[in-house]
Amino acid sequence: MSYPRVSAVIATIGSRPELLRTAVTSIFNQDYPGHLEVVVSYDYVEIDSLSDLEVPVNRSLLTVQNTHVSGLAGGRNTGIETATGELVGFCDDDDFWFTSKVSCQVELWQQRPDAVAVSSGITVRSGGKDIVRLAPETASFDDFLVSRITEIHPSAMLYRRADLVEGGRIGAVDELLPASYGEDYDLLLRATRHGEVYSVQEPLVLVLWDRPSFFAGKWQNIAAGLTYLLQKFPEFERTPKGTARIAGQVAFVHAALGNRSQALAYAQSTLRRNPLQLRAWAALPVAWGLISPDILLKAVEKTGRGL
Repeated sequence: MSYPRVSAVIATIGSRPELLRTAVTSIFNQDYPGHLEVVVSYDYVEIDSLSDLEVPVNRSLLTVQNTHVSGLAGGRNTGIETATGELVGFCDDDDFWFTSKVSCQVELWQQRPDAVAVSSGITVRSGGKDIVRLAPETASFDDFLVSRITEIHPSAMLYRRADLVEGGRIGAVDELLPASYGEDYDLLLRATRHGEVYSVQEPLVLVLWDRPSFFAGKWQNIAAGLTYLLQKFPEFERTPKGTARIAGQVAFVHAALGNRSQALAYAQSTLRRNPLQLRAWAALPVAWGLISPDILLKAVEKTGRGL
């Protein structure tokens, strides 16, 4: 078995220094015998050199300033450009890679060289509980149209770097996405136009939900990002269930914003396509002021799921 050089990109705004150090250390501590490089991209804030961390043998650490558009998409693109690995993975600055993540994923990729990317299951820590969410063995473009498949988490992804640079077959992370919302989903949709995502059938990443999300309460950004994705991928129209899923999310967001007429219009459109879409039904009591959107979100997150 060969061991390609692997780069892990962490895009950060520098607000969680201790969690960031935990994330970097979890990458250093991989049992992968090949070289692992960590690239930390700081989004127009002062760079923390992380010089207090000991860099093990066969590991390297680079801290750089985001030179692209401010936000997660630009930060990741800066990291990808800086990276020297044949393979590139992402890790959020508050997530944690289990020890065997990279070795298991590289082994699977060598068994399935046709994969466009490799992922794994995740463990979600929410409400003080750890919830295991296993990803499907394979996921295609059509699968992602129907469902975001949240088990395929950005912190679990591994791509070929050559695919993600400008001019690569997938291309760079889309910096036009409003507030970078849904950039990981956009990347998966574009990637699976070229092949399937394969996933290791065990949780290899710890995802922390016991903390405020960057998008918590930023309903306008969420609505804009979802609307952008619907317009960017006209293929959604061939999957009523997939269109209903995103329209239901938009309905809920407009309800949270207090835009009752828009929320009801999107909810009605959603339920015409899929009467079982729960997001649209959840939007209705929120739109009429009967329940807070935050209460509903917290209840859902305790199950290890999101909006």
